[in-house]
Amino acid sequence: MTVNLGILLALVCALTTNLGFLYKHRGAVAAPAVDWRHPVRSGVALFRSKWFAVGMGVSFAAWLLHVGAMALAPLSLVQAVVSGGLVLLAVLAERFFGFKVGGRQWIGVGCVAAGLSLLAITVPAAGGAHSSYSQAGMIAFEAGLLLAGTILVLFPTLGVRHEHHGVLLGTAAGILFGVSDVAVKALTGGIAHSGLIGFVSPWAITAIVASLISFFACARGLQKGDAVPVITTTSAAANLTAIAGGIVVFGDPMPNSAVGIVAQSVAFVLVIAAAAFMPAPLRAAGQPA
Repeated sequence: MTVNLGILLALVCALTTNLGFLYKHRGAVAAPAVDWRHPVRSGVALFRSKWFAVGMGVSFAAWLLHVGAMALAPLSLVQAVVSGGLVLLAVLAERFFGFKVGGRQWIGVGCVAAGLSLLAITVPAAGGAHSSYSQAGMIAFEAGLLLAGTILVLFPTLGVRHEHHGVLLGTAAGILFGVSDVAVKALTGGIAHSGLIGFVSPWAITAIVASLISFFACARGLQKGDAVPVITTTSAAANLTAIAGGIVVFGDPMPNSAVGIVAQSVAFVLVIAAAAFMPAPLRAAGQPA
């Protein structure tokens, strides 16, 4: 019953996450460009944009749902549901936000959603919330990906064409969102055992730092890139990071059969193949009133 409630929360989280991203995109493109040298000024300017503020409110609600889901169900199972909900992105973007989503983008979104879902559901069930973890594994995983995400934020060009910079920033934001999710998962276990004193942890600081950097990276990525490709790569990077965290840090078991191993290999191929479809530019067909 507890795990089922976690799955339900993850499903609602998937819908609200995509909705929040689309509202933030609408607000971010109307706000001044994010300037890393003036984070406070940039943050205030973003929140003065009405739709960005609305998007942050919706995203905060999605985050609360995500935390609730992670506290009740294994991390990899939660990410399976959230990943599958990515197909809602293209529907919301086209039906309610005036974006023209082409056939290539539909295929790309579908590949990401199918690949991530297949990857997550082929991880054998661990049972319960499964929030115990290895300190050494946690430190290595969080430090490594926090560094990788920060490098992508500081050097978003990496020799690629200008129109892809938003996608790279989205990828960086997604990695850091995943770092934050893994840290929050660890905190939920500490709180379950120690009460509110469980908040007194280096993982709380890790979650805050990763969230702050990803906030600006995501906003700048939405300003520089088109909505659906940037949001898709952000979600894919976040989900892959969280699924990897579930396996590496929290010991979610790997498949023990040839079928499971092949299925996970296909899942990775689908996610990689999606990159060939997503970068093509999208244009808003017209902003709804």
